[in-house]
Amino acid sequence: MTPVAPMIGQVFLSVAALGGIVLVYAVLRARAPFDPLNRRFLFALRVLMLIFAGRALIILTGIEAFRFVVLLGAALVPLAVLLLSEGLLRRHAPRWAKLIVGTGTALFAVLAFWVGDSIDPARLAGLLAFQLIGFAIGGWLVLTRDRTTLSVPENRAVDRLALSLVLLVPLGATDFLIDYLGQPVQVSPLAVLFLCWLAISLARAQTGHGAPLLGFGAALLGAGFAAGAIAIAAGMGWQGALLTLAIIGATMLLVMIYVDTRSLHSDLQSQTLLRHMAQGEGGTATEFLRGLAAHPLVQGAAFIDISAHDDLDGPVLARIFARAPVLRRIDGNHAGAEAEHIAHLFARFGASHFLLVGDAPLRLLALSLPAITAAPRTELELAALQRMAWLMGQADA
Repeated sequence: MTPVAPMIGQVFLSVAALGGIVLVYAVLRARAPFDPLNRRFLFALRVLMLIFAGRALIILTGIEAFRFVVLLGAALVPLAVLLLSEGLLRRHAPRWAKLIVGTGTALFAVLAFWVGDSIDPARLAGLLAFQLIGFAIGGWLVLTRDRTTLSVPENRAVDRLALSLVLLVPLGATDFLIDYLGQPVQVSPLAVLFLCWLAISLARAQTGHGAPLLGFGAALLGAGFAAGAIAIAAGMGWQGALLTLAIIGATMLLVMIYVDTRSLHSDLQSQTLLRHMAQGEGGTATEFLRGLAAHPLVQGAAFIDISAHDDLDGPVLARIFARAPVLRRIDGNHAGAEAEHIAHLFARFGASHFLLVGDAPLRLLALSLPAITAAPRTELELAALQRMAWLMGQADA
């Protein structure tokens, strides 16, 4: 391992952690920037940004004054933990807890302005103890909470974020003891990236903790194998192996966070039929369906009044749609005269789907969707849309 390897590794890990935090920050800002809990979470993310931005700037610029930024961020960590814990649990911390955290934050924020290291290691030892106390208070609030006062998703969110402390506390503590442990870099960025990933996973369709833990275990195992192979091939010692493991692990976690945030962003921006059903204008079935015709997914939808077409047999089609309100071209479970009527109907209008939207008179909505869009979710949305339009038509009648 070359003399500059630890500095390069430290910059890489700090920038990777900063990137993960920024991705999560952007998602939270896009989803609900004024939500009280989100504001607390965003504050915690800004505190972490201070720490890792300061670490990177110290190495990249060589200016020790940026150490103030790191120390100030570290002093605010217990406050961020307390505020986030109160928001998640929807309860206030005891006065003694607020007094400890408030006093400690003020003290170490002032000490952060002390230039130089003449008061170290006493300052660092005190800051480490203060952070451990802050995490202990947050953990105590979580463990003593009344689960019945929170919903299942809220309890899952608390458990998921508390789970990150299992990794964050010990790895964060090693940052203060790096000179004594002899490790090449500060490894807390790995714990922060894990925290970011757990936070993102809360917005995914997961009911338990198994999926994120399994994913993290797989990422860690893969990083371990890769780091081990590189260390053996390059003849590295344990420090080089640890540095390689940290870099590979951080890269894998950052990629996973990026993929999940892009997926969430796409979900937020997607123009689904559900969005039209929830936000579509129009108080009558006709107005609602006319608005649907301009929807990007079904643009060009046609409304068909069966009585206006002499080549269509109304009674036969009424029997067909009474059994199948949403009729697809790919459905082939009809025979005899009904099969002929269905084949003629699809050929006549060149549609891929027909939705029953009115009984008297018999009215259909013809859609032409590419086969590639025929996902189970789309089919379910079409069924819900048909039911909603039909009920609105019944109310108008």
